[in-house]
Order: sequence, then structure tokens, then C-alpha cells
Amino acid sequence: MTDELMALLKNNTWSLVPLPLGRTPIGYKWVFKVKENPNGSIQKCKARLVAKGFHQVAGFDFIETFSPIVKPGTTRVMLTIALSRGWLIHQLDVNNAFLNGVLHEEVFIEQPLGFIQHNQSHLVCKLHKSLYGLKQAPRAWFEKLSTTLYAFGFISAKSDQSLFIRVTKSHSTYILVYVDDILITGSSEQVVMHLITSLNREFALKDLGEVNYFLGIEVNHTSEGIHLSQGKYITDLLCKAKMQGVNPISTPMTSGQKLLGYGSESVQDVKLYRSIVGALQYVIVTRPETAYSVNIVCQYMQAPLESHWKVVKRILRYLKGTLHHGLHLRKSPTLDLVAFCDAD
Repeated sequence: MTDELMALLKNNTWSLVPLPLGRTPIGYKWVFKVKENPNGSIQKCKARLVAKGFHQVAGFDFIETFSPIVKPGTTRVMLTIALSRGWLIHQLDVNNAFLNGVLHEEVFIEQPLGFIQHNQSHLVCKLHKSLYGLKQAPRAWFEKLSTTLYAFGFISAKSDQSLFIRVTKSHSTYILVYVDDILITGSSEQVVMHLITSLNREFALKDLGEVNYFLGIEVNHTSEGIHLSQGKYITDLLCKAKMQGVNPISTPMTSGQKLLGYGSESVQDVKLYRSIVGALQYVIVTRPETAYSVNIVCQYMQAPLESHWKVVKRILRYLKGTLHHGLHLRKSPTLDLVAFCDAD
């Protein structure tokens, strides 16, 4: 039995109740997935119970769904601060994070296959904790985690709610949260380890040690600093576009090229175009030189043409030849902000 199935049994996730009049239970499905390591090797096989959130009715099954997502710039700033001050950066992974979220709405699902009570098969499950697939699941989990961190004395940064800070006279500690992936760093290694232990009492954590792979970003430690790249992410993107064997090219876009909303046929697979272009936006995190060309193709997501798709393929060919390029963060003797402006 997987860890997630054990969590469903132990976490008081639901109780069996008669279905109220006028309500329809939400469907579910079992999702089986093989989780890979950065090098492509198999880490573990997962079985996950996922609610069919598209069956949810606004105002009944959910109200608010927004959950903060960490900004790429915040990640780079935090890594730079830790690097410049010589702090270790610990990476944590929360096991079955969404199962910890507490629901404020009344949500009912059908009894899942494998958990059906044969003498009570006419009843439905009233959820007390969130499940993957529910529209409010990310919000419920972030609310649970942030409440716990507030109790530990942290505050969220005004510029990014996913960054939690605790500053005292003796130490400073920073926590960066992206759903179930967490980075922790601080001036006192003893305080950081104590914090990890405290969090582990609240949630089932996996301490991955010093950060080396975070949100598809490969973090390579060098003698001069940290090198950030997205080689595996780009390789997976090339496979998705079926362009693994293409010849690389030296520039992401032809100089002076202008795209228009007419003049060629529509793209045959609009969904693929939007999926690839959306993924390219995340590549900008470590490849800022592609920002302009990606921004151009993003402007035609509504009605992409074959001429736009050709530009997307050129960007992918450029990335194919620069797989291991990225950002190299170096130690800075000062953390003062420096700004430049044009007098005009």
C-alpha cells in the first residue's frame, strides 16, 4: 500500500453520510503515475485518488480557489541571498500535501473503489480534508501551511505571499513555498534543523538535503556559486513537440522578424501550440534571452497560424543546441540594490 493510500485511511479524510436532497456527489478516478528522478531513473510508483473537480458546482462545492504561486524572481533572490551569506539551502517535499487541507465547504464524493463499505454502499463520502483534483485543494493546503508557519512566528513577504520570513535578534530564516516543494535557509543551521523537525510533526515531510533540483530547475553547485539550468525540462518539452532529433540553430528568432495575425493557414493542433508556448514561458526563468521571442508567440495564443508555429519550432531548435545554458549566480560582497536609468 502506498503512502498516499495510508494517508487516506489515517487522516480522517471523510465520513460516510446519506446524500442530502438536491446534492450530487462528485465523481473520482484513480491515477497511477511513475515519478522519475532528474536523471530519468524511476523514483517510485504512485497511486492517487483524484476527485473530478470539473463536476463541482460554484457556490455549493467551492467558493474561493485562488492560491499564491511563488514568483521566479523571488526564487532567484532567495538563492542569491543564501549564496552570498554562505547559508545552506534545504529542500523539503511534503508527502500528500493536499490531503492536509481542511475544507470549509460541504463536498460529497462517491465511495471510491477499494474503500466501499458493502453494508453501507448507499452512503456517500462527506469530505473533511481536501483531495487532489478539487478546485479549492491548493488554497486549502496553502491556508493550512501558512497558518502553521504564522504560529511559528513567520510572516509572509508583501512582495510575494509564498515567501515566509522570520527575523529575530539572533537569526534570520526564510521559507519559500511552491505547493508541496519547500526551500528553507537561514543564518543558523541549528534553528533551520529545529524548524524542519517541528514541521515534520505537523506534516509528513521528506528532507531532500541541499537543493539540487527544484521545480524543474537543476541547481548545480560550483566553486564560484550556483548554476541554474533546465536541461531535463527542455528535453521533455522537445519530446512533447516530437523534435528530439532536430538540428540546433544559433538564434531563437530571425532579426527584425515581425509576426502578423493573417497571411497563412491556421495551426492544425491549436492545443499543442498553446501547451508548448505555455511551457516556454517557464523556460524564461533560467533563459532570459528567450523572453522576447517567447513573448511574441504568446500574443497569438487565441488564433495561432502556421507562421507562428514555425517561430515556436525555431525557439525549440535554439534550446536544443543550448540545453545546458542557464544562469550562474555568484557570491556578492554586498546585497545593496543597484539601479540604472536613462536620463531621457
